[in-house]
Amino acid sequence: MGDNAVSCRAAGSRRGKAPHAVAAAAVAAVIVLTGTACGASARAKAPAVIVLKQGANNGNGDIFITPSGGSVSGPEIISNTGKVIWFHRLPAHELAADFRTQSYLGKPVLTWWQGPPDLGAVSGGTDYIYDDRYQKIAEVKGGNGYSVDGQEFLMTPWNTALIIADTITTANLTSIGGPADQKVVDSIVQEIDISTGKVLFQWNAAGHVPYKDSEQPRPASAATPWNWFYINAVHLDTDGDLLINARYAWAVYKVNLHTGNIMWVLGGKQSTFRIKAGPGQVLDNAAEVFAYQHDPEPIGNDEYTVFDDESDGGSGLLPYSRVATVRLDLATKVATLVKSTRQPEGLLATEEGNAQTTRNGDLFVGWGDAAFISEFSPTGQLLFNAQLPGVDITYRAYRLPWHPAT
Repeated sequence: MGDNAVSCRAAGSRRGKAPHAVAAAAVAAVIVLTGTACGASARAKAPAVIVLKQGANNGNGDIFITPSGGSVSGPEIISNTGKVIWFHRLPAHELAADFRTQSYLGKPVLTWWQGPPDLGAVSGGTDYIYDDRYQKIAEVKGGNGYSVDGQEFLMTPWNTALIIADTITTANLTSIGGPADQKVVDSIVQEIDISTGKVLFQWNAAGHVPYKDSEQPRPASAATPWNWFYINAVHLDTDGDLLINARYAWAVYKVNLHTGNIMWVLGGKQSTFRIKAGPGQVLDNAAEVFAYQHDPEPIGNDEYTVFDDESDGGSGLLPYSRVATVRLDLATKVATLVKSTRQPEGLLATEEGNAQTTRNGDLFVGWGDAAFISEFSPTGQLLFNAQLPGVDITYRAYRLPWHPAT
């Protein structure tokens, strides 16, 4: 497992922000668990989890998080009671992101990104693949001279990896009232052959989307890189094409995996779809379904969940973050907000976050830098709620089955 790994099962950014507040009504129900089944060594190494509501005893699996911001960080597996199952402590000044189980060559594996504290914006780092004995079997780096960032490491059913990279270039923005020599961050998606490192597909934002579609203000100086698009997720739609999320365009792009052509756009300035709210639902203050969003996930029948931050650090376009469920009508070109699942404490996440539909239909949510993890039933009932204490946050959180070798 490595010198820094702790396994209980085997034995028996906002970085540096102020401590998170726990809702007063929930304090009486707090249970602090720091890996009691692992003994003193694990308690010293594995970050604590505060379970506010115990439940969701439904066989959906273990919980996968990447606590960071406190004194220790690394990929961590916990049970739904908060017990530490496995923790891999990282060296100082490194963190992990996007930790989960996936399948590689027909076998279950653990995967995560590891690198410097800034997950994106040309941060660099490496994607790791570990087997069910917690041994490293492969690693993935960016191709064509680019560094892989920490916001996505998705393995395809055909055993390739989808990753995100970033590079800084210079753009002429005079057509939109900007300077002729503005430094910009260009976001890139790559499909990588894991065994050879060969780039099989590459898509860059600036080659397909005009700069005018950005919702992000330009910096005062042309020498300061403008992160105008900011890809923070790339997923496979149900038909095998790509869903590329642009946080600073407030839009999700469906992209043909073979040609790179944009098939449709949901949200933002060039939305293919007319946006509307279904019964009992509300759009944000910009009349959008989402803004500063993360993690578009297909759930079938032309429906998608999107983690809707609604803020980039300011007051927000809504007073809370939520998970938005959107139904697309491809014939009429209408996108309808059909369901919203709000952050239970009414908090606003200013970065990070994800929403996973589990195998029994529950919704499992990592609330980004709001530092909570929740599970909801299909009817919206809160089944499980937990908090990362102090300054710890997790970029994403997943609930997945995991059966390590014995």
